[in-house]
Amino acid sequence: MKKLILFLPVVFIMCQAAAQLKPRASCGTFTVDILDGLVNGLRPDIHPDKIKEKLPCFSTAEKEGATAKCGGGVFYKDRDIYFYTLRDYVEIGEKFKGKLSLPLMNAKRNSLYKWLGKPQLKDPDWEAYQTQYGCLVLYFRAGVVKKIQFSTKGTGSLQLCQ
Repeated sequence: MKKLILFLPVVFIMCQAAAQLKPRASCGTFTVDILDGLVNGLRPDIHPDKIKEKLPCFSTAEKEGATAKCGGGVFYKDRDIYFYTLRDYVEIGEKFKGKLSLPLMNAKRNSLYKWLGKPQLKDPDWEAYQTQYGCLVLYFRAGVVKKIQFSTKGTGSLQLCQ
């Protein structure tokens, strides 16, 4: 009887400990196709639920709406990639962990013409390129690409979060 009384609390404690150990969702490698505007086959204007379904390892998600910061999105902070779903664009930071179809990150500003052609808009800190799906914006620091944004919207209607 004493063994049974001791056994039950031990089983209860072990069940509680096991319940706290949950594996993190796995997404595998993020692959960004710059020329087609896709992340693992997903476009920037896809519904947030589809992003979460296909790439479940997000760090945070914010529901779309006017009260949400930047309109809402699905964010992968540990991989430095962010889907801004209401504004229909994807942002890739300099610490991006994944594959780019074109080696744009850390590419020199004067080497981009061979891949992207002439920029549609130009600023000392960024350049915007018209693409078949919308636009691509590259941000520079010390003459090299440090941030990438691409959208299904054109440069005239694009609203980026600052």
